[in-house]
Amino acid sequence: MTSRPVAVIGAGLDLGAGRRGVDMGPSAIRYAGLAQRLEELGLEVRDSGDIYAPVAEAAAAGEGNARYLGAILDACGLVADLVSDATTRGELPLALGGDHSIAMGTLGGMADARGAGGVLWIDAHGDLNRPHTSPTGNVHGMPLAAALGAGGDAFAAAPYPTPSVLKAALFGVRLLDPGERALIRELGLRVYTMKELDERGVQVCMREALDYLRGSAFVHISLDLDAVDPLFAPGVGTPVRGGLSYREAHLALELVAESELADSLDVVEVNPILDRENETGTLAVELVSSALGARIL
Repeated sequence: MTSRPVAVIGAGLDLGAGRRGVDMGPSAIRYAGLAQRLEELGLEVRDSGDIYAPVAEAAAAGEGNARYLGAILDACGLVADLVSDATTRGELPLALGGDHSIAMGTLGGMADARGAGGVLWIDAHGDLNRPHTSPTGNVHGMPLAAALGAGGDAFAAAPYPTPSVLKAALFGVRLLDPGERALIRELGLRVYTMKELDERGVQVCMREALDYLRGSAFVHISLDLDAVDPLFAPGVGTPVRGGLSYREAHLALELVAESELADSLDVVEVNPILDRENETGTLAVELVSSALGARIL
């Protein structure tokens, strides 16, 4: 799909999650052979290591219903700087999470370099809560709302452009909170639930989603491994049964490669503590490879 060097950025942040362990996600994905697999595709890999991400024991939870938001925004600012620099150099940023709040940094960095763009959000959840609608206060349930500029004043201090996204297509969704449903209706977002994927098929829906995002200042692919059914991706903090099968997930990312639209990617929520022999980390490598042009023939 691309001949651009891939800029790997580790973002082992777990302050936005309700369960600990995704801070080890970048290591698990690298250990599963990410660089070797991408090099086999003929891609140059430039790994900048991991950003500094504080742990809960050394960070202030803060007030309100967005726990650790200050520390999370600081960490996302570091991600944004690296993503913006990589894009300016003509590289394709690939951020490794960490919890899904890091996508605020990836999208913010892309918006800094190119202006507000579009995102394909592959996830079991909407991540469209705001502090006043969140049932948990976990920020990893809020990043898409924040990137769309709908997160509220709590996200105004972000050290990168907000909104960073003008168009969003959600794919594989099967669990939404009431506040997220309301925001979807308010903003008119494109949402492809698992019910719709079952009825119409992954291929039709993915092509439609990509066509919707075509023409954006950039197209970012944000892949939460909990979009895949827990049978194939057990190592995630918020598993939801009834997700994408192994082949459906690969087909979705193969269609991304075929479209040649992806300007940046992140892969998030790999939790080695909950995994089986790094099965989910290995799947993350396989799916990233499919998104970047791996083919069966």
